[in-house]
Amino acid sequence: MDLIPAPLSSVRLPDQDFSLDQTTTLTAPPALAGAERWLRSSLAAATGLPLAPGRPGEGVELVLDETLAGEAYRLSVRPGHAVITTGGPAGALWGAQTLRRLLGPDAYRRAPLRSAGWVLPGTDVEDAPRFGWRGVLLDVARHFLPKSDLLRFVDQLSAHKLNVLHLHLTDDQGWRVEIKRYPRLTELASWRERSMVGFRAGERRDDRPHGGFYTQDDLREIVAYAAERGVTVVPEIDLPGHTQAAVVAYPELGNTDVVDTAALGVWTDWGVSQNVLNPSEATLRFFEGVLEEVLELFPSEFVHLGGDECPKEQWKESAAAQARIRELGLANEDELQSHIIRHFDGWLAERGRRLIGWDEILEGGLAPGAAVSSWRGYGGGIAAAEAGHDVVMCPEQHVYLDHRQASGEDEPIPVGFVRTLEDVYRFEPVPAQLDEVAARRVIGTQANLWSEFMDSARDIDYRAFPRLVAFAEVAWSALPADPAERDFAGFEQRMEAHREVLDALGVEYRPAGGPHPWQKWPGVLGRPIEGLPPLV
Repeated sequence: MDLIPAPLSSVRLPDQDFSLDQTTTLTAPPALAGAERWLRSSLAAATGLPLAPGRPGEGVELVLDETLAGEAYRLSVRPGHAVITTGGPAGALWGAQTLRRLLGPDAYRRAPLRSAGWVLPGTDVEDAPRFGWRGVLLDVARHFLPKSDLLRFVDQLSAHKLNVLHLHLTDDQGWRVEIKRYPRLTELASWRERSMVGFRAGERRDDRPHGGFYTQDDLREIVAYAAERGVTVVPEIDLPGHTQAAVVAYPELGNTDVVDTAALGVWTDWGVSQNVLNPSEATLRFFEGVLEEVLELFPSEFVHLGGDECPKEQWKESAAAQARIRELGLANEDELQSHIIRHFDGWLAERGRRLIGWDEILEGGLAPGAAVSSWRGYGGGIAAAEAGHDVVMCPEQHVYLDHRQASGEDEPIPVGFVRTLEDVYRFEPVPAQLDEVAARRVIGTQANLWSEFMDSARDIDYRAFPRLVAFAEVAWSALPADPAERDFAGFEQRMEAHREVLDALGVEYRPAGGPHPWQKWPGVLGRPIEGLPPLV
């Protein structure tokens, strides 16, 4: 069987197939009603079968067994009966996803292509994930992604048993979440007048206004839709850096004794803006107000507060910031940044939530209780794990999927580290130098998709897939810890069949042979047209 991600074990049982028809039923206990609802909706759309509720012991049946872990499941298929046994709602969804995969690629379509011939192969599958956090960051701040496309992306994650969508909602280039008490965040900070095209050294602009934001009801819908598919949405509100858009909306948030913040615009460059928050008590109160509304929208245990790439030049030049350092008894600007992170760590903890931030929060002292997203390689994650902090491994050298997939000029906007499908498959989230205790602090792994060079769902598809499929197997499956021992050839063979699934889902993935011919044309995706002057 060509299951991706690979289960712990699977056995094909010849002559034990189950043919589904108009009389096939679908049954589940109340505790698994969500998975039952999702499976009936998905399969009914693809097959045209009603899958009406039935009796235990027949048809397709979901069974609760609390001796299993919450995401673990067993799937058994025999003539006339398919049983998913699981420890909880999440496991029921993952078992349901495996059952759908066994029906073939057409089970991923939204309307039936045939009226009969739906067969579940006789099978015994036992499965459970390696990591509890199997995440993908999607940056909707640099380029806004409309809600319909975001819901489609959630479907793609769930189909591959990825269970965390880390939404990067705010940055220098745009603010994407409605905050009712601060309306200018969306009135002013959600749009920029133009965007940089291509890599940051190119200095080209497209001169098209770009923007958008999610209303609070949009976000409630997205969170609920994702939850029904086993995906937790973790919001990111970046601070104290990556905040120029917020400062544009409310200039008093900036370092007004250093720069005329009232004259700023939402940033049109990529990279890291020097315009950061001032460290006053008023600024802390402002973002407490932001987070009060964010917590109401996102029930996730973790809230990501960035904490990364905060230039200190304005704080060094600001008399107010220097006075604040002295008032707090801090040694330097690094400790000032750490003070801000520790403040919100405590604030979130008082409300039953946990702060997670990029590994820069290690600078100046790690906030007690905070978790770390280790992006600058493994080093920050190793230090945090050895200090007793939870870690999500997402090193840019391995799992930044906006980076190019091959060397050569034919890759669209060839940026970052070259990481092929095989490179991603051989990524190991747990560093070998961690002892057993520290290794347990690696609660998961995450692939990141930064959107400077992705201004549409089509661009996201191209950069994410098929590499995200390989990443899903790394995050879920019990692969050998030594990357060299992994059977990439076997994965490639399964991937050939899985491309039909991606086709059925409508994913415009990068072909195995390289970019489509249209992507090689001059002028496409930021490639200059010879003989024409650059955009200014």
